[in-house]
Amino acid sequence: MAARASRRPPLASLARRWLAVVLVSVIGYAYYHPIRSWLETRQELSSRRAEVGRLANEKRALQDRLQFSASSDALTREARRLGFIRPGEHLFQAWKKAHTTIDGDGK
Repeated sequence: MAARASRRPPLASLARRWLAVVLVSVIGYAYYHPIRSWLETRQELSSRRAEVGRLANEKRALQDRLQFSASSDALTREARRLGFIRPGEHLFQAWKKAHTTIDGDGK
């Protein structure tokens, strides 16, 4: 029995080991929340940057569209689509068939 008792480390050594385990656990717990918060913030920042990039592309597309729609060609085209004509012009509308009939042969 004396041989078994001698293999066991002294009580002071066990206390130091447990103190080290507890200390490492407390330090790990203390770093867990800030690290988790930092990782979440980094993820949120990444998603916001992606959103800002998407919105910047959309803004450029809208500015290009606005610039084009303000041009005289676009205004003329839209006015023609709405049926406006310039002074002195005559409006001609093209008809596929002058008359339509029930039987579809034009008679």
